[in-house]
Amino acid sequence: MKLLRYGPHGQEKPGLLDAQGRIRDLSLVIDDIAGDVLTPTGLAALRALDPDTLPLVADARIGPCVGRIGKFVCIGLNYSDHAAETGAKVPDEPIIFNKWTSAVCGPNDDIEIPRDSRKTDWEVELGVVIGTGGRYIDEADAAKHIAGYCVINDVSEREFQLERAGTWDKGKGCDTFGPIGPWLVTADEVRDTQALRLWLAVDGHRYQNGNTATMIFGVPFLVSYLSRFMSLQPGDVISTGTPPGVGLGQKPEPIYLKPGQTITLGIDGLGEQRQRTVAAQ
Repeated sequence: MKLLRYGPHGQEKPGLLDAQGRIRDLSLVIDDIAGDVLTPTGLAALRALDPDTLPLVADARIGPCVGRIGKFVCIGLNYSDHAAETGAKVPDEPIIFNKWTSAVCGPNDDIEIPRDSRKTDWEVELGVVIGTGGRYIDEADAAKHIAGYCVINDVSEREFQLERAGTWDKGKGCDTFGPIGPWLVTADEVRDTQALRLWLAVDGHRYQNGNTATMIFGVPFLVSYLSRFMSLQPGDVISTGTPPGVGLGQKPEPIYLKPGQTITLGIDGLGEQRQRTVAAQ
């Protein structure tokens, strides 16, 4: 099942994608793709619906596929080949940072390059959406807590992140730095989270072409690990790291985004995103 949210920014309605790739309106059934809707009981109720009985939606903006996100937790340097390209030591434990929920935007919305930015970068990532909350989750039980998966572009300003005092967060949470979607693909449709191809291109040039098989810490471990330090709740989003090919790692010199460019990215089975870069006003 592929769930989504559509409509103007801040006014998104819930929907699902039918077998023909058409958007069906869920707003008479649920109020949002959020909270208890993401629990096993909530998802089971949606699976029981006949999509053909739901109203079709004409062309509409696709919003972030999860509403009312409580936490947007990210993992850094989680691909061995990405760590190598940046010259970083492979971490002994997951590196955790956060994106502010004000960074969340739709998968095809414009990305704003912040004022005074010189090093805005891209990162295609596998997103994990929590369905059943909990803490101190056993790794063997982690799958039971996952509602589904999505595509995320972990947009990053490297100077803000790495060269200025403080944590990584200031370079990770700028407005529009968290495109999510297009779909929330429920966990039953993803056979192996450690065998997914990820890719990203800028102006048609393919920079990232990786696979989740090179993750240092796999999805079940990450869910279990994070739950040691925070309660996970329905609708929390975990961005699990990026494969090699980011702008920071380009040789002989890094390459960064500038206004007027087009970013396309995707993950096999989870859909694609397309963003235009603009200067923040």
